[in-house]
Amino acid sequence: MSKSILQSRADLFAQLAPSPAEHFKLCFYAAVLRVIKQCFETLGSRAAAFEQFPFLAGYNAELAAHAVDELSCEEACRVWDEGLRAWEDGTDEHLPLRALREEACLDRDTLSLMMCVGLVEEDARFGLLFALLQGTPEQHRPTTGLLNQWWRRLGEDTEARAELRRLRELGLLEVVNEDAPRVEWAWQLPGLLWDALRGDAHEELAPWLRYTPPAQLLSSEELVVRESLQDSLKIIPALLESGEAQTLVVRGPQHNGRRTVLGAVAREMGCGLLEAVGVGPKDDGRWRLVGPLATALDALPVLVLDLGPGETVQLPRLKACAQPLCVVLGKQGGLSGQGAERALTLTLEMPGRAARRTLWQRSLGARGATDADELEQISERFRITSGNINRAAGLAQAYASLGGHKAVAMSDAQQASRALNRQALDTLAMRVEASGDWQRLAASDETMRELRELESRCRHRERLHEAVGFGLSTQSNSGVRALFTGPSGTGKTLAARLLASTMQMDLYRLDLSLVVNKYIGETEKNLNRIFARAEELDVILLLDEGDALLTQRTSVQTSNDRYANLETNYLLQRLETYEGILIVTTNAGDRIDTAFQRRMDIVVDFRAPEAAERWAIWQLHLPQAHTVDDELLDEVAERCVLSGGQIRNAVLHASLLALDDGGAEVNSTHLLAAVRREYRKAGAVCPLRL
Repeated sequence: MSKSILQSRADLFAQLAPSPAEHFKLCFYAAVLRVIKQCFETLGSRAAAFEQFPFLAGYNAELAAHAVDELSCEEACRVWDEGLRAWEDGTDEHLPLRALREEACLDRDTLSLMMCVGLVEEDARFGLLFALLQGTPEQHRPTTGLLNQWWRRLGEDTEARAELRRLRELGLLEVVNEDAPRVEWAWQLPGLLWDALRGDAHEELAPWLRYTPPAQLLSSEELVVRESLQDSLKIIPALLESGEAQTLVVRGPQHNGRRTVLGAVAREMGCGLLEAVGVGPKDDGRWRLVGPLATALDALPVLVLDLGPGETVQLPRLKACAQPLCVVLGKQGGLSGQGAERALTLTLEMPGRAARRTLWQRSLGARGATDADELEQISERFRITSGNINRAAGLAQAYASLGGHKAVAMSDAQQASRALNRQALDTLAMRVEASGDWQRLAASDETMRELRELESRCRHRERLHEAVGFGLSTQSNSGVRALFTGPSGTGKTLAARLLASTMQMDLYRLDLSLVVNKYIGETEKNLNRIFARAEELDVILLLDEGDALLTQRTSVQTSNDRYANLETNYLLQRLETYEGILIVTTNAGDRIDTAFQRRMDIVVDFRAPEAAERWAIWQLHLPQAHTVDDELLDEVAERCVLSGGQIRNAVLHASLLALDDGGAEVNSTHLLAAVRREYRKAGAVCPLRL
């Protein structure tokens, strides 16, 4: 071969831009050359091959531009590989195929085998070629038998079977028909990986997989985090790159900037971020794909896991990937295995008041609050995660536009927050409408005093643990836990609704039918999920008839007793770390474990109303236009020992009787009938004279 031809070929390679797309094209043609060589040998001649597969003549014409058509097939493959190697050595650009070959320790023949399997992804005509050559018209992907025959010719003593097995273990190839005999196994290259090797880096790769390029990641200086974490983020990239740390774990509530922090680390390392949600070693196919994809995309692999209490995930090392592994976790769950041996752990707490103000201001942008006081009130009121602040700010702007407001007001932020709450909590708990103030509750002076103390505790819950001494501040958090005890119908649930209305917070009742599960450990997982969402969204959580869950522990007589005690122990621990507002109501306080009562910050006792309180309840419930005789009403309040709930039911029935009378006002006759009905329901004798 003349020097002029060699120089011409080198010049043609040198003219190609150093990009992933051009590199992929060169590797693709290297695989095409090998397929053409095998077709020539199988069919006996070049003419026979081009006659049966005319599209190969087109590829041959394209290759002629690189001066390989006058060479023998074997020499053409060798020369092409030499030119490709020289072209690769002349660029420092990230080339996905080169990076994957180096990290997986693949030789060029094995890489060519992998590309040969993927040819049908780029040109469907290769599928027909494979089907005809292996005698399987319905199978358009290369089988083990065909590949083994071809590569045995190339490497003489080398079989493709072993390399195929290795490529599969690395996650680079997968079998389409595992139920077939192994020699008939059809192979394919995962579509996500093929796109990445071509240089196509989309953000939404799959429902469970997302890629973010370095330019879209925030730097550590842009993050709104505590100063100590800022300092750590400047050191962590060097520790990961040197191998001193193998894994980086970030814990904290959902939507609280965990992945944003990892994005800052990735940007500092000069790479993108590849987030795999809910993928673990048990998801064999997806797990094996994470490493090669991270290498091809030059991204930091991140596993986003949502583990329940007591759950542990064993993390083996990712294959074909030199990047350190990052894991996003909540407060629960643990890691084990090789990936956890040398792991750094960062914990992101809920943002404080100053951080929330900065986040609101940044998220609202030019259309911020009217003034500094409005912004301060919004940041003080909504103790939610950083991600939820960003989402709520966007919704608040929409509500401001809908309401014709020039700037986002507190009412817009409340509507936005409520929309977020419904998205996250409506499947876990039931929202309870809350309106009114304490004047709607008729209770004893002592009960009202305790309720107002509870309101004060809720308003100052963030500042309280800052105002106490160091020894106490380390033992407390921003959570408020209250227990309402007393007979049924004494206003416990009403008091919870009025507290939510006074605090301008949403109230959600825990649905025990969705929580309690007969399978071991599932109840704890459900409770943890609800508690975590309530903390992140800053709602008041109501556990009605809480004695069903907060029951006393018993001696272990059966396995059921053992697991019931485990649930109780979990609840005790979770209540101590709970950072939201929790209200537990019960009319059987004696059945609640004393350990729960010790963990309650405030216990409010609701007693059956006295005569004066009953009179006030009647006044609150009766319509303003009633014509009930005052003396009768005084006698009913004095002699009829009814609870608030019974009085409510009596007023509803009296109003119904009035409507039946043609819409007349509620009168004494209606009231007497309604009171006697309540006594009949209770199986008692009405004390009123006829």
